[in-house]
Parts: sequence; C-alpha cells; structure tokens
Amino acid sequence: MASLDDARRAKTAVVRMLEHHDAVNGVGVARVDDGFVVKVNLSRPPDPDVVLPASVDDVPITWEVVGEIGKR
Repeated sequence: MASLDDARRAKTAVVRMLEHHDAVNGVGVARVDDGFVVKVNLSRPPDPDVVLPASVDDVPITWEVVGEIGKR
C-alpha cells in the first residue's frame, strides 16, 4: 500500500490530470487498510469514452459518484 506522502504526491498529479473534467467535484487522500489512496468524487458517472485510471505512480485511485455538491 501507498504511504501518506506517496498518496499526497499522486493527488497532485491527479488534480493536474483531471482539472478540466467537469464531472470531478473533489480529489482527496483516504486511508484504507494499511495505506492510502487518492479518492476522486464525481458529480455524475463519466462519459463512456472517458478512461479513468486505476492508479498513478503505484498509488491506487478510487472513484465515487457522490452527486452535485452545493451550499446547504
């Protein structure tokens, strides 16, 4: 599993990679089991022609459709 520092570096790369995708509404680091992953929140499922990477620099990426995020 990835260390916290590895996941933070990968998060920076993921943010750059996805900065123009309008379905992305959050990118963070999450703890899982004995390590860390980059977690990407989506407002909707991605278009069928969009390929979502499973990892960056050997750090796993998890994807979750969480819906729109707005003020309460």
